[in-house]
Amino acid sequence: MRQALLVVDMLNDFVLAGAPLEVPRAREILPALRQRIAAARRDGLPVIYICDAHAADDREFSRMGWPVHAVRGTPGAEVVADLAPQTGEAVVAKTSYSGFHATDLESLLQKLDVEELVLTGCVTNICILYTAADAVMRGFHVRVPTDCVAPLDPADGDFALRQMKNVLGVDVE
Repeated sequence: MRQALLVVDMLNDFVLAGAPLEVPRAREILPALRQRIAAARRDGLPVIYICDAHAADDREFSRMGWPVHAVRGTPGAEVVADLAPQTGEAVVAKTSYSGFHATDLESLLQKLDVEELVLTGCVTNICILYTAADAVMRGFHVRVPTDCVAPLDPADGDFALRQMKNVLGVDVE
């Protein structure tokens, strides 16, 4: 089963201290995520970056009360330097919680003949959860390594991992 590693929203506006939508735990997963990315590259597996890329007036900011973050074309919307994509690695811009919604992710995965996704990054109970749900509904096998995902709130993250495992059938490792 061909696998791809998805790195979700490991952006400056989520990871850096003092960032607009800082996820402090995202800094804690950097070492494990660096190892996971290096292993995927070494094994010739696709590494795909799924990145928020909002308009400055995105309705998500007012509707959900999120601070302005990851505005397309700004430094805050860039992948943190420690995990930067290499030449040739795909970067999929998204404007919602799911990496599949209104993106070309599914067609990219089909072109790469991918059947299994390893989801990493942040936020566990938001973009990881909704990307996992959409992936499962599209027939992909999904894995989530717990040392490579970060919640805003630990209780919410635990809930999301239980939902992924017990409702969606995701392999939570």
